[in-house]
Amino acid sequence: MLPRGDILVKHVRVVGWSDVEGREASLVERCAAGDEFACAELVKEHQRMVYQLAFHLLGDRDEALDLSQEVFLRVFRTIHSFRGQSSLRTWIYRIVINQARNRQRWWRRRHRSEQVSLDEHLAVHGDRLSGSELLTPDRMLARKELSARIWGALDELPFDQRTAVVLREVDGLSYEEIAFSLGVAVGTVKSRLTRARQALRSELREVTRR
Repeated sequence: MLPRGDILVKHVRVVGWSDVEGREASLVERCAAGDEFACAELVKEHQRMVYQLAFHLLGDRDEALDLSQEVFLRVFRTIHSFRGQSSLRTWIYRIVINQARNRQRWWRRRHRSEQVSLDEHLAVHGDRLSGSELLTPDRMLARKELSARIWGALDELPFDQRTAVVLREVDGLSYEEIAFSLGVAVGTVKSRLTRARQALRSELREVTRR
């Protein structure tokens, strides 16, 4: 498992249809009807999440921006099919993952040598440390090196394993939400996470020995 101190974890509650009815049904209906204000509201609410997930999966800022635009076009083309089988956020996660999977099949092979450094990651996401935590220069350097190793090791994972780790450890989704986002069973999610964590531990041990 990734060190929780170095990865921002958000706890996401599973949302039932009754919650969706009260909080999101009106927005979905307005977007499906072509309401531009509603569409803008949806983008504003979810654009940061879409970009961050795309960035984590592809490791490139420009590609993540392009993918984000594709995702929202897809969202508005298919939002009439949303029936509250998940939260709207989780439904959008699924679209991001499918679009990223399609793109990485041809793109990532040409960019395998490009790894995301912690400095780049912090520039996008900000410092994840609490304001009360003081770091010496040595500790900060060690944190940067560890994070660079983690993200480099993540880049070596197969796409489905990398996605499962990002959804669980970075975005804090439940097994059920990850299963819906990936279109697989919960047992498959757990199996992928187990294999991914084993691969990460092995890769990090190898890096430490070098």
